Amino acid sequence: MTESSYRIQGATGEWEVVIGLEVHAQVTSNAKLFSGAATAFGAEPNSQVSLIDAAMPGMLPVPNRECIRQAVRTGMAIDAQINRWSRFDRKNYFYADLPQGYQISQLYHPLVGEGAIEIEPAEGVTKTIGVERIHVEQDAGKLMHDQHPTRSYVDLNRSGVALMEIVSRPDMRSPAEAGAYVKKLRSILRYVGSCDGNMDEGSMRADVNVSVRRPGEPFGTRTETKNVNSVRFVQAVVEIEAKRQVGVIEDGGTIVQETRLFDPDKFETRSMRSKEDAHDYRYFPDPDLLPLELDDAFLAECRASLPELPDAKRKRYEGELGLPAYNADVLTAEIETARWFEALLDALAKPDLARQASNWVISDLFGALNRLGKDIEDSPVTPRQGAELLGLVADGTLSGTLAKQVFEIMLETGDDPARIVEEKGLKQTSDTGAIEAAIADVMAANADKVADYRGGKDKLFGFFVGQTMKAMGGKANPGVVNELLKKALG
Repeated sequence: MTESSYRIQGATGEWEVVIGLEVHAQVTSNAKLFSGAATAFGAEPNSQVSLIDAAMPGMLPVPNRECIRQAVRTGMAIDAQINRWSRFDRKNYFYADLPQGYQISQLYHPLVGEGAIEIEPAEGVTKTIGVERIHVEQDAGKLMHDQHPTRSYVDLNRSGVALMEIVSRPDMRSPAEAGAYVKKLRSILRYVGSCDGNMDEGSMRADVNVSVRRPGEPFGTRTETKNVNSVRFVQAVVEIEAKRQVGVIEDGGTIVQETRLFDPDKFETRSMRSKEDAHDYRYFPDPDLLPLELDDAFLAECRASLPELPDAKRKRYEGELGLPAYNADVLTAEIETARWFEALLDALAKPDLARQASNWVISDLFGALNRLGKDIEDSPVTPRQGAELLGLVADGTLSGTLAKQVFEIMLETGDDPARIVEEKGLKQTSDTGAIEAAIADVMAANADKVADYRGGKDKLFGFFVGQTMKAMGGKANPGVVNELLKKALG
């Protein structure tokens, strides 16, 4: 299904979905946005809270340079406008997990302006999604409702943690597009190193804005479903909320602009509160913080520190290395996979084998890791060992069948392939005398099939190849077997 064909089928006709996403990404840094407190995941409640995070009287915030740097690098990675002058604002609201009674954010003058992200929601389909802005802000704390039968406790470990809020334009039109956008954004953030992308730990989460309209008509009223923490759930929220809105409208109701919550157990959204507008928060410039002014040297350092990004790497793999588009896409989707493959190519030092290497990683290595329940960073086989195995196949030491046997032993023992070949006697043979003797035995035992082959049943050739390889214990060079069989069978 392409990006333009997704429609909700209502009782009165078709409806189009309009989607925008506000992604909150926790900045990878050495401390919080305005304090030196740690940000490790899973720490004991209230063990990572400075006096600033707890909003003690007289405490003044000081911006963390690394947090600003990471946000700027993220903006550069999506070709966004970097604003040399930006400012912090106070967003005023009162809640138990917000010690200051306000959140320091950026409304009027964000650090990063407009950019774009290219997605591929379906094979062969590309679409550019606009990014309206990236601003930095501090996170709130967390209420804990399951610690006491009648009380709620407050954990301020997340209070003051640096977030990038990455706000898309309402350019997405299907669950698939929303999912592809989150995946691509996560990939970019992880390549840049500005966010670890661990959605299950809450370091990346999305607020999903959804509205519906008749195709071609103006935008409808949107709802915002907060803190959705997986790609699958983002797609589910789009579908569930769009269908709910169509049902309300077709029953004669109206959509209320509101904030909603997603229940992953019941797979439904439910109302949380009416949606506030900017004026409800009484924004004003934070008097404790000077505006941020970025100089040429800082911007140059940010740009120079960027790695090769996934789109550029994918194009290089296709162009320079001649990889199929599918292989290039799979190998560049995750930074860890790309690093492992690059290390494999460096160890192999044979660019002409890049295609074979990519096929081996995607089929053999990924298959084994999936079976073992391991990630590529935990692979029992190193890139150097993988390169050595591929080299043994390339120089004729191992056949494809033998290579699979050696690979299984490598997975179990961690031994190098050359050592396994030597110890197990698995070296491929091109000894024509031994192969000719095996062929003679196979032909003698299958005289009827020899006659059939010579009578025109060419497809039997594969049978003779298989029988000869079996007789040789899989150690015969397949090229030599084919050549000698053709001569013997006439």
